[in-house]
Parts: sequence; structure tokens; C-alpha cells
Amino acid sequence: MPTKIRLQRHGKKGKPFYHVVIADSRAPRDGKYIEKIGIYNPNTNPATIEVDADKALSWLQVGAVPTNTVNALLKYRGVMYKNHLLKGVAKGAFTEAEADNRFDAWLKEKEAKIQGKRDKLSSAANTEAKLRMDAEAEVNAKRANDIAARKIKESEEAQKEAADAAAPAEEVKFEAPVVEAPPAEAPKAETPAPAVEEKAPEAPVAETPKAEEKKSTPAAEKKAPEAPAAEEKAAEAPADKKKED
Repeated sequence: MPTKIRLQRHGKKGKPFYHVVIADSRAPRDGKYIEKIGIYNPNTNPATIEVDADKALSWLQVGAVPTNTVNALLKYRGVMYKNHLLKGVAKGAFTEAEADNRFDAWLKEKEAKIQGKRDKLSSAANTEAKLRMDAEAEVNAKRANDIAARKIKESEEAQKEAADAAAPAEEVKFEAPVVEAPPAEAPKAETPAPAVEEKAPEAPVAETPKAEEKKSTPAAEKKAPEAPAAEEKAAEAPADKKKED
């Protein structure tokens, strides 16, 4: 079985990174390998690909077969294109100097594309950060305005409460003489009190004669019938005197 250029997995769960190794096709994936020629980290953007092009090219020329993923990585770094140019030089299609010039031109163009992608990603990240900062500044400004408005409202309410609290105090001071006026009128209320007291003893005096009159009146009425008896005696007395005479 031929030698293979493949990936050997490392890293924790969910965030793997790989070593590009030369290994026997019969060896397990993460087992023994012959040589390490590079690394591949898909967790970055763009992905980090570092490959020793000369070692990879030499292994390709002796018959090492890359896996599909490693083949894409070698194309990305230009190893497969340089191997193609060297085959053209071997066939006599062009000279080795021309092959080197073609490879250098391709490499510059590829590096420019990679750098353009990095600049684009950096610009997008800066724009996103600026937008996020602007949004945060707007939120902070709105919050500050709300706090200022609330403080102004609380200050106005406090001033209003202070004014309301001060207004009754002034009214009490203004009405104080009116409250003191009733004690001045107190003597007027006391003057009729003796008159009531003077009349109080007169009430029984006035009732006593009436009671006596009521009592004497029936007695007089009862004694009235006795008056004729006295008159009869008086009449009888002269009669007796006449008899004596």
C-alpha cells in the first residue's frame, strides 16, 4: 500500500485542529506517522494552513497520495500547481526558469487574494464594532436623558411638595388672630350666666305663693259653707237677747 499524506486530529471536542503528516495507509488515523509537514486549523477565519511545500513536493514526486482534504490544502498553498509545472519541465514543455516565474506570479496573486479576504474581514469586524459602539452610545445617551428627566421631575415634585407644605403654615399664622378672638368674647358669654343664676332662685319663690294659693283656696271654699252657721249663731244671739229683755 502506498504512503499517504493525511490529517491527524488534535484539540478538544468541538474545536479540533490537525497535523498534516506522512503516514502508512495501514496505520490508524491518530497513530504512528513518518513525518509531520504542516498544520491545519479550521477554527480561524480564514483558516490557518501552514505546509512545508518542499517536503510535500518531494513526497508527491515519490508517490505519496494525499487525501481529499489534504489535496485541497496543497492546492490552496500552490504545492499541487508547482508539481504540475515540474512535470511540464520534465516533459520539455518549458524551462525550469519559466516554471519558477509562473509559480511566483501565481503565488503573488494568491497572497493578494488571501490578504484581500483578511482586509475585508477586518473591515467588516471594524464596521460591526463601530455600529455596536454607536448603538451602545445611543442607548447610554437615551438612558442619561431619561435619568436627567426623572431627576428634573423629582426636583419639581419636591419643590411642589415643599411649597404645599409651606402654604398651610403661612395660613395658620395668618388665621392665628382669628382663633384668638373667641377668648375675647368669653366675658360676654359669662355675663348672662349670673342672670340665669338670679332667676333660678326666683322660680321656687314664684311657685310657692301659687302653691299656697292653691292650698288656701280649697280651704276657704271648704270653710265657706260654715259661714252661715256663724250667721245663724249671730242671729240667734240677738234673739236670745230679745228674750232676756
